Amino acid sequence: MMAGPGPIVADLRAESDDLDALVAPLAEDQWALPTPAPGWTIAHQIAHLLWTDRVALTAITDEAAFEAALEAAAADPNGFVDAGAAELAALPPSGLLSDWRVNRARLHEALLAVPEGRKVPWFGPPMSAASMATARLMETWAHGLDVADALGVTRPATPRLQSIAHLGVRTRDYAFFVHNLAAPAEPFRVELRAPDGDTWSWGPPDAAQRVTGAALDFCFLVTQRRPLGELDITAEGADARGWLQSAQAFA
Repeated sequence: MMAGPGPIVADLRAESDDLDALVAPLAEDQWALPTPAPGWTIAHQIAHLLWTDRVALTAITDEAAFEAALEAAAADPNGFVDAGAAELAALPPSGLLSDWRVNRARLHEALLAVPEGRKVPWFGPPMSAASMATARLMETWAHGLDVADALGVTRPATPRLQSIAHLGVRTRDYAFFVHNLAAPAEPFRVELRAPDGDTWSWGPPDAAQRVTGAALDFCFLVTQRRPLGELDITAEGADARGWLQSAQAFA
């Protein structure tokens, strides 16, 4: 899945285009509709994607400029992100949408041009181009879900969820870390039912700690968009159950 950025960038483009198609027809006042994120409107959601795309592009093309952004973020991590979204959300919707289109296209091309083996700096550990594209796909899907919820729209599950689920699995130890918990030493088995009925799996088949269920619901969980009690996700083993309480695929 992570051999190169090409297929994941293609999925990122498709996910972005689907969200674009959802917001492009909106009347100007609809951009001010509240979303499930407290204090964030639809405009804030798109503004956040634009802001993060810009920063990711800077990380690829100008590492010195990115280091300056990293220092500013370290001083006020939560406020830094919120301020960036608020500033861009104040743009007229047409300008915001246009800027997002231009910048995401530049980012996608830059990701494809990252030399093999290069690690791009980020707010967490440096990432390969494929990993950064996966992170952008996850965020685009998650914030797109917030927009869809605000509009009362149900977006169909697609095979693109596989990369998001993969990221959710790979960030297992990080989820324990940010909750001040020691990560389990042994690998887990994760088996998820794909939108087409196939099974996506990670980890040894004989692992004692297991997580099973619907891939869509697992993606809801690791992006913290739906509560565990509403999801078709089951855990076997104390460590696996603990992971489901703290899982997150984002920094």
